[in-house]
This record gives sequence, C-alpha cells and structure tokens, in this order.
Amino acid sequence: MQIDLRGKTAMADHMVICSGRSTRQVAAIAEKLLDRLKETFRLSARSEGKDVGDWVLIDTGDVVVHIFRPEVRDFYQLEKMWQDAGRIPVA
Repeated sequence: MQIDLRGKTAMADHMVICSGRSTRQVAAIAEKLLDRLKETFRLSARSEGKDVGDWVLIDTGDVVVHIFRPEVRDFYQLEKMWQDAGRIPVA
C-alpha cells in the first residue's frame, strides 16, 4: 500500500507499507529493496530492524518503506493512523 504524505508531514512525501510471511522473508525483501535502490538509483537508504525481521524500516528521504510480518502489521495498524493522508493501493 502506498500512502501519499505530501503536505501532511515533513518526514517524507510517500510511505509504502507491505508484508512478508516470515522474519526471513521480511529481511530478504528489505535486502533486495536496498540492493535495488543502490544499483538503480544510486541511493544509500538507511534501514532499521533488518537483523530481527519483524518490522524493517527503510528511509530513502522522500519515501519511507515499512516491511512487516503480518502480526506486527496488524498490531501497529499504520494504515489506520494515516488513513486520512490519501491511501493509494499498490499492486
């Protein structure tokens, strides 16, 4: 899910929220995304939580990506917190 944050907060323009089925998959998604950001866009994004794999945060500056295990995503419910910010579903 992509959430448009432009004009709503100074932290980023967009937020992307997605899930992996396990800690291993969450970490693998994060690692692949970080590699692609570096290779394709020459971005060295900051990340947190990759070692644990429950919730990984990747901050590129303009875009913040949250990768969750389903139980952790349900617990924090970031979508609800930002629901008025203009959600855009992503395929």
